[in-house]
Amino acid sequence: MDETPVLPGGAAATEALPTLPGAADAVLPAPEAKVDTDLVTLVRKAHPVVQAVMGLLALAVAAVLTVFLFKAVEFTLAFARLRRAHADLARAEGLASLPGACPLAEGTKAAEAEVAALPGHLTSDLRASARERLDLALDRIEARAVMQLRSGTGLLASIGAVGPFVGLFGTVFGIMNSFLAIAATKTTNLAVVAPGIAEALLATGIGLVAAIPAVLLYNAIMRRVAAFRHGLADGRAELMARFSRELDRRMLATAGLGG
Repeated sequence: MDETPVLPGGAAATEALPTLPGAADAVLPAPEAKVDTDLVTLVRKAHPVVQAVMGLLALAVAAVLTVFLFKAVEFTLAFARLRRAHADLARAEGLASLPGACPLAEGTKAAEAEVAALPGHLTSDLRASARERLDLALDRIEARAVMQLRSGTGLLASIGAVGPFVGLFGTVFGIMNSFLAIAATKTTNLAVVAPGIAEALLATGIGLVAAIPAVLLYNAIMRRVAAFRHGLADGRAELMARFSRELDRRMLATAGLGG
């Protein structure tokens, strides 16, 4: 027997029950759109301006890597030539001209040329002038060698100083795109906001990847240049001592007190 109460007018009681507020509007949540997390896809779908920033920073990373490989080979060869020149100078007797393209070897050639240009009658003034001319020649040789070893450091300094700001520009532009997407869709759905923020953070990351190694490599090159100059200064001191003894021998010979 059906015991369902019937209200006046024949409507069942179950049909007259009050409805909870918002129950009529309640719907199942729509599935969120799939967000691509692949970096290649993220870069490909990024805004053209952000893509340009990423490309510029990628070139900066490649430049830092190129300078690193080039300088690793260059410093290895430079220090090997300097050690060989030191060994040859230690084995040589008196003022000898050393073979090779090392700055120390070039210094010995300059010293030999200066001795060859001295007149037969050597005075104290001529001796002082000879030492000054040799000092100038050695300064030029050292400056040229150091400038060659420091080549590329200007690029590293620029990347280290500007790289983070270029990445920051990409970050600002990516976040701006996220806000524009929110305004256009009138929703803060993750699928709308995430791509812009992700590409912004990726631009920042690439900027740091370019800047941090550039600064570290710049400092490393400066330390290696200082070490090279120290080794070259040691060889230069030995060369100047031998040059001074050669001038002494010339002056003694001029005065008739030596061979």
